[in-house]
Amino acid sequence: MAYFLPAILNSTGIIHAGEGSQLYYVASRYLLPASLILFCLSIDLKGIINLGPKALIMFFTATIGIMIGGPLALWLVSNFRPDVLGGDAPDALWRGLSTVAGSWIGGGANQTALKEISHVMDDQFSVMIIVDVFVANLWMPFLLIGAGMTEKIDRWLKADSSAVDALKKKVEDYQSSIARIATFNDLMVMLGVVFAMVGVAHFFSSGLSTSFGSWIEAAVTANPDSFLRYLTTLSSPFFWLVTLATLGGIAMSFTRMRTYEGAGASKLASVFLYVLVATIGAKMDIGELVNSWAQYWPVIVIGLLWMLIHVVILLGVAKIIRAPFFFVAVGSQANVGGAASAPIVASAFSPAMAPVGVLLAVLGYAVGTIAAVVCMEMMHGISMV
Repeated sequence: MAYFLPAILNSTGIIHAGEGSQLYYVASRYLLPASLILFCLSIDLKGIINLGPKALIMFFTATIGIMIGGPLALWLVSNFRPDVLGGDAPDALWRGLSTVAGSWIGGGANQTALKEISHVMDDQFSVMIIVDVFVANLWMPFLLIGAGMTEKIDRWLKADSSAVDALKKKVEDYQSSIARIATFNDLMVMLGVVFAMVGVAHFFSSGLSTSFGSWIEAAVTANPDSFLRYLTTLSSPFFWLVTLATLGGIAMSFTRMRTYEGAGASKLASVFLYVLVATIGAKMDIGELVNSWAQYWPVIVIGLLWMLIHVVILLGVAKIIRAPFFFVAVGSQANVGGAASAPIVASAFSPAMAPVGVLLAVLGYAVGTIAAVVCMEMMHGISMV
């Protein structure tokens, strides 16, 4: 409801939360890092490590699914629409699709990097944003619904979810053992300390992104083929904001601030996250997709096929290694949605699991540009056939 109601209101013109609105920007830049810090107060690093290798396997399976899905979807559609290939032309479709790969494996910074690397034209890039946002937002509700029926899905996958259940129980038991009725002072201390840390994260993220950006730009200017041109995520303020907020929350989990979990730190974090969910939904404009369908349907079909291939590969590997659906959902969203939505999906299973989504999303930012470049080259090769 938090997702679809704003989407319906925006699509019908009752609210205007898309172009020009600062709702999503404020929620993602201020409420999201605050929620990450609050969620990490009760983090159990040892418990996360004890989840075993399946979490990482499913994350990288999701990455590979996107890397393979793009070229395969492009090839399938080219069988009845050969004009989608385009060879080396400046407006060749593979150039634009590479930015979708950057977004779906990493995030906005990776998408921008691929725009520069593949020399995407601005009008084509705007079409890719429609495909990116619509298809990604179409997949996320299925993960949220799946979180509510995870036991049935785990039975179908024949998954051993004991490690996930043990971590959830351990954190929930800890929360119960220190639970208390939050006082006014509790709320003010939590909000004061957390938003002070968000401010510190903003301050240092700006400096770090500028420093790394200058360093990378100088290295690439000196050597255009330098490997550093694939590490442009390091010049993204949002990447550093999420990373610093997460590290700050983990650091505070070793202090007395950890006891504020008993006063409802994760519940307050969930409030912030729900506001973020609403702003993500409010960006969705179903009418825009309908209006664009006639003109851009081959690209939209490629996007839908791409996501379907990603899902099939994920579920196939999960079935083989008997991975719990939690790893499937969070591994997928850590790629496709990034830090803005991976903790949303993780917390749908249990607020205790939100840090898992955060940590995997940061990993997605790290590998996003390199993996997307590989995907781009495969789509380029198909287009040259």
